[in-house]
Amino acid sequence: MPLTRNSAEVFGVLTICLVALLILLGLVCIAYSFYLRSHVLRRGFIHLSYFSGPWIIRITFILFAIWWGFGEIIRLNFLRQQGRVLNALDLKWQENVCKCYIVSNLGFAEPCLFLTLVFLLRAPLQNMDTGILSRKWNGKTAGYVLLYCLPMFVLQLILILIGPELRKDRKELPPYFTRTAAPVTQNSDGIALCTYPLLNTILHGLFATILTAYMFWIGRRILKLVINKGLQKRVYGLIFSVSSFLPLRVLLLGLSVLSEPERFLFEALAFSAFLVLLCCAGVCICILVYCPVADCLALGNLHDLEARRRVVLDDQNDTVSLIANQSHLEGSVGISPERNSDASTKRGSISFRTFEKAGSSTGAFLELSLFSPSRDVTPPGSPPLLGWPMRSSTHVHGP
Repeated sequence: MPLTRNSAEVFGVLTICLVALLILLGLVCIAYSFYLRSHVLRRGFIHLSYFSGPWIIRITFILFAIWWGFGEIIRLNFLRQQGRVLNALDLKWQENVCKCYIVSNLGFAEPCLFLTLVFLLRAPLQNMDTGILSRKWNGKTAGYVLLYCLPMFVLQLILILIGPELRKDRKELPPYFTRTAAPVTQNSDGIALCTYPLLNTILHGLFATILTAYMFWIGRRILKLVINKGLQKRVYGLIFSVSSFLPLRVLLLGLSVLSEPERFLFEALAFSAFLVLLCCAGVCICILVYCPVADCLALGNLHDLEARRRVVLDDQNDTVSLIANQSHLEGSVGISPERNSDASTKRGSISFRTFEKAGSSTGAFLELSLFSPSRDVTPPGSPPLLGWPMRSSTHVHGP
């Protein structure tokens, strides 16, 4: 079925909207990462440095995803229709745009995206001193990503450059093996619709196969170390998304050669290939960027609660010392039977008067309730329940 103008507009608008959502998610996660970094440095949370260490690589991962999204917008037939942005270019420049798209996305953005994913996933397996806690880890990792991506970039570029010569020398070779754009005529205008050369797709599939196998191997090693069920679910989700969505994208791109670019089937296959990788990128951003940052901020809040709990513990220790001193004084002076009977009727309760450093009475009375096991049961050997509020007493005992 021929691709109508309305169908092209639907696919184009959906693609632009989904890329905009991906960019919005990425920008939110970048701002979140910067907030965590400033939070750690400002508050001096040294114990969170391990979790906030790869913040530059996380942001780089998001930037690669945004780059890929812009490339998918450039590919759209929607932008080549009459009155659109790319329609102002002549046929030759439109073909060059399609070539740049293949090299940019299949040769650079996608390999860098998944190589960065691999380095983020294997970071916990490295030595702390030379791994995430090292100040040079982010720079070294970025360099390794670009270095490992270079062969893929060069090979994709070579296939694009030698494609026309290969078609001339091997006339029996079907054109879809090397064709990057298909010239068509719409409303008396000559436009070039981007296609996916089968040779470039096969090369991309080899890369995806090697990467998926390596991801499985790293995932198995990580799952042996992880004991938290929540983290296990994240690792399983990450491995499943990459091992299913990435091969599925390659398969859909390969099937796109069965239809011509001006047909509805081609645009549906291309959009489906875009959609599966978009879902994969979104899942990876949430698991590798958003969730670790949220966990770090939660740990920071727990650290604040622990600090406040220690302050309460110190106050309670001071209170117990005052009780002991007061009891010692009362024992030395002697306590009347009436007071003993009154104290016995107040089961599990000790009252005392607080004093200022100068020794003058503040006139306020505090009460510590010693909760019996029948009221608050705690397992043997467990830490005591802390943070109970001190209630002001309406009855005053003692001198």
